[in-house]
Amino acid sequence: MPISPHGGVLINRIVVGEEREKILDKAESLERIHLSAREISDLDMIAVGALSPLEGFMCREDYNMVLDLKRLGNGLPWTIPITLSVTREEAAQYKAGNDIALCENDKIVAVLHLEEKWECDKQKEAQAVFLTIDKAHPGVQYLDASGEILLGGKITVINRPAPGPFKDYQLDPIETRILFKKKGWKRIVAFQTRNPIHRAHEYIQKCALEMVDGLLLHPLMGETKSDDIPADVRMKCYQILLADYYPHDRVTLSIFPAAMRYAGPREAIFHALVRKNYGCTHFIVGRDHAGVGKYYGTYDAHYIFNDFDPEEIGITPMFFDHAFFCKRCDGMATTKTCPHGAADRVMLSGTAVREMLREGKVPPKEFTRPETAEVLIESVRKMEIGMGL
Repeated sequence: MPISPHGGVLINRIVVGEEREKILDKAESLERIHLSAREISDLDMIAVGALSPLEGFMCREDYNMVLDLKRLGNGLPWTIPITLSVTREEAAQYKAGNDIALCENDKIVAVLHLEEKWECDKQKEAQAVFLTIDKAHPGVQYLDASGEILLGGKITVINRPAPGPFKDYQLDPIETRILFKKKGWKRIVAFQTRNPIHRAHEYIQKCALEMVDGLLLHPLMGETKSDDIPADVRMKCYQILLADYYPHDRVTLSIFPAAMRYAGPREAIFHALVRKNYGCTHFIVGRDHAGVGKYYGTYDAHYIFNDFDPEEIGITPMFFDHAFFCKRCDGMATTKTCPHGAADRVMLSGTAVREMLREGKVPPKEFTRPETAEVLIESVRKMEIGMGL
């Protein structure tokens, strides 16, 4: 039996046929909200069941429970608020019980059946979700720039948002589930990333692959920080690695259209639950999962799983320590398996790698595959040319 979606049912909020035409006709006369890129991606994931059991943007009870107890109002584990915000001035025109047209640019994509509106406590949300109110944190920055009033209610999608540049790799949860069944995979491990894959990532993926039937490489391709590696560059790196270094019949590449929250431990739980909706049975949690700066402890994203019973999470986390190449072991290892000291370990900081790439230097092969390094070097060159450097 395939793994059940979170909450037991894979949600579908997309309407078609006569029902779609009827709602679309009505939507033309409704008040409108123009959604941000993050809200668009959240809406689409709600629509196709990636955020099951959510059927819309959170109402107050779910929102408060998530902040206070890391659970929805029905008790199910959930750690990230999925909300729609507007300014006070905008909120004045919306009344609970009414429908509102939701737009991507000027196109109506969905209708919000407004149940509640209320003022959020941004400091409380920031502290609960990001464990900080420091405005240097990208998640706090986003929250600070968003509206003060939250609108909650179910959504009905009549026009799915426009697909991104990687539509051939964007599989919905129902599609990944069908694919896994077709391949005969019963135990599937998902790997979350917003970066190119280096040798440490490759190592832990292949360790996991030894214990399951297949790997879903599921890179996040929604909104990220401006200084993160561009999506098209990352995709090229993934394609090169999968072509030459992975068994083709045991790995699938599909994009994860979510926006990055940089919420560390809470986002690790969120990423695991969502991958359960995609049909995965296992989920890799590495060092400083979904972290940024020094806001979270190295393995806080491991420890947070202790806040829940394994049965209520459903998907099995696979915890990995920091991986590296050890010169004395003459191979990849982690702090769990290697007895040698830092002097024997090939470990480079992100800053050091970026500096090498800027200088056109290929990082050591023990750190990254040369083919990947060449793609990144070329990307840095193009970026500097574009900036006139």
